Amino acid sequence: MGNAVPAAAGQSELLEIKQTGAVLAVGLNRPAKRNALNDGIILAIQDCFSSLPDDIGAVVIHGIGDHFSSGLDLSELTEHDATEGLRHSQMWHRVFDRIQYSRVPVIAALRGAVIGGGLELACAAHIRVAEPSAYFALPEGQRGIFVGGGGSVRLPRLIGVARMTDMMLTGRVYSATEGAAYGFSQYLTEAGGALPKAMELAERVAANAPLTNFAVLQALPMIAEANPQAGLLMESLMATVAQSDKEAKRRIRAFLDRKTAKVKPG
Repeated sequence: MGNAVPAAAGQSELLEIKQTGAVLAVGLNRPAKRNALNDGIILAIQDCFSSLPDDIGAVVIHGIGDHFSSGLDLSELTEHDATEGLRHSQMWHRVFDRIQYSRVPVIAALRGAVIGGGLELACAAHIRVAEPSAYFALPEGQRGIFVGGGGSVRLPRLIGVARMTDMMLTGRVYSATEGAAYGFSQYLTEAGGALPKAMELAERVAANAPLTNFAVLQALPMIAEANPQAGLLMESLMATVAQSDKEAKRRIRAFLDRKTAKVKPG
């Protein structure tokens, strides 16, 4: 699938990066560890999203092997004191913010374990596609820790505070079917179908007008949380900017031309 992107100087091999047209597939590449997230892979994600090629219109994040990600590599956590733990969490925040506020849409293809920090990573994506093997959990409560990768901010917006509270207190695990019903993912595919579906969606959204995609990613979340009047003003401003874009005008003219051609007699 696609062409491998040459590694930059010093780039970690913890990510398998391939480009197919305007879509960049980013594979978490620690299959022997169920793609547990250590500092190396987090910093590799940061490097990737800091230097997306100009011709990329969408990104797909997936896991190499049978799992998306089993979360934080706990072997690293035991080496942190309180100050280092704070900085470590803030590093994850910065990196996952690069995903959420990326200039292009990000789609996560989920299979197997999507737990702990892996679920936090998935929540930073804009669209999530799961296959039947996917399962969602937050085992932090049983491990004596707390989410540190932005999960307490992002996940309740998807599933609600009460459901996340239950997960953290009891260790409850949600199946892929439950996940699709409760908001963990927007799509549920057949076995082996998450990555192909994510690539299909990525190709579709990459073909959108870039300014429209940017507005959806950057403005829509702010509008949804703003005072209604401030949200309406921001919507008007974004609509005006989008409609004045040359690419938008070209697409509108093309649409109107096609519509006119359909109604011509004969």
